[in-house]
Amino acid sequence: MQYRKMGKSGVRLSCLGVGSYLTIGMKMDDAASREVVRFAYDNGINYFDTADAYNKGQAEISLGKILADFPRSSIFLLTKLFWPMGPGPNDRGLSAKHVRESCEASLKRLRMDYVDLLMCHRPDPDTPLEETIRAMENLAQQGKIIYWGVSEWPPVLIQQAQSVAAQMNARAMGVSQPRYSLLWREPEKELFPLTMREGIGNVTFSPLAHGTLTGKYLPGRPAPAGTRAADPETNSVIMSMYWKEEQKQASQEFVKIAAESGVTAAQLAAAWCLRRPEVTSVILGISRLEQLKENLKAVEIQIPPEVLKKLDALFPATAAT
Repeated sequence: MQYRKMGKSGVRLSCLGVGSYLTIGMKMDDAASREVVRFAYDNGINYFDTADAYNKGQAEISLGKILADFPRSSIFLLTKLFWPMGPGPNDRGLSAKHVRESCEASLKRLRMDYVDLLMCHRPDPDTPLEETIRAMENLAQQGKIIYWGVSEWPPVLIQQAQSVAAQMNARAMGVSQPRYSLLWREPEKELFPLTMREGIGNVTFSPLAHGTLTGKYLPGRPAPAGTRAADPETNSVIMSMYWKEEQKQASQEFVKIAAESGVTAAQLAAAWCLRRPEVTSVILGISRLEQLKENLKAVEIQIPPEVLKKLDALFPATAAT
């Protein structure tokens, strides 16, 4: 495994991380979840990613049980808050009240005294940045979090938050979590340049564009039974962002390029994300141990210039709008 610094901070994360969205504590049983996490840990992965909203806390509960087997200092655990966790008007968002109470609840579910990084899962236009940043600073002062970050925040808001934190003499954010793949290159425009200037790391998710880049979705065909795109409970993103004939056709070509390069589509997709120095780690969505074993090899792949040129032609950056 290889490790990268999280922006300008001193902490190092494995270049590949294990996520728990739709998998651990939801689609996978305890035995399968433990098998995947144990194999990841034994092969050098120290970054594990979850959120309170993943299956209404069950992902944190399941992951907490498994991670208790390892020395706390040997793992980097990131969890998130924002989405509703109850029926009350304050059971959501980024208010100081919800930030504190959500953190406390996550720590109980995770069986931990602190989390390495607490993330704002989405922006909250109803709460001033000052309030959220002060709440994060208070948690850090109490020893309940070490770093804080944001997921899917627009660059302009990240810049504002950095300025506000500096004015308040509070710690700046440590990491951003953007969607990033060959089918979604938007971060390359403004986010990556901003985070590089500010010393913010990036832990990116969905390198396979919710499975589209595997080539399993064929042009002119419905989604195969048992896939995410065929499940109305999990396919909203793929249907809104990637379910286009030209994207499915390009994905077929991508699979061919990967095969010609002697790697799998999943390996090439993750390696392509890791080619960027702004990327600290790529989060893997693993539902089977075989997937993890395959994806671990991505850190060893150096993509030749001629292959990068083919990929740029097939998935031009200008297409990300």
